[in-house]
Amino acid sequence: MSRRPSLFEAALGARFEALAPALGRFHRLSGHHELHGAVETDPPDSPIGRLLARCLGSPRQAASGAIRFELDAAPDVETWTRHFPFRTMRSRMRLVDGQVVECMGPARLVFALEEVDGGLRLRLRSLRFLGIPCPAWLRPRLEAGETGDGDRLCFRIEAAVPGIGRVVGYRGHLVVPDETAA
Repeated sequence: MSRRPSLFEAALGARFEALAPALGRFHRLSGHHELHGAVETDPPDSPIGRLLARCLGSPRQAASGAIRFELDAAPDVETWTRHFPFRTMRSRMRLVDGQVVECMGPARLVFALEEVDGGLRLRLRSLRFLGIPCPAWLRPRLEAGETGDGDRLCFRIEAAVPGIGRVVGYRGHLVVPDETAA
């Protein structure tokens, strides 16, 4: 019986094999896993940004410290629970028409995935907030990516909304177990 590809393997297709080893191991994990690492968070830039961050469950203050990451992964859906200093953020991801759909609070984000030099880049294609489509001119400017460094998955996420500024900002790493320990 062959293993079904993970959500990210299915989204990237043949390009999945070009990912850095730590990224490949992380995105092949199935079942429940708890990973640890370090994170730095940035506060939203404005009162409206803080309100949006509250709705999304994302960090609302600058912090630096440990992160605990819980992954519940099946081939069709993944739940990511990020335990930041002072805040927990949860989202669910699934694959729809070759794109990753992430539901986070009242937001539904659709991403195209790209492998770039062994790293993973997420390109925001569309956004719905409270079920309402976000017009392209108001869509957040999003920088979201992952790279590998030895046994670490390094991540950087920043989202800024035109006229509001940064809503979400964090970066850091998770230690990914090698395949014999997973």
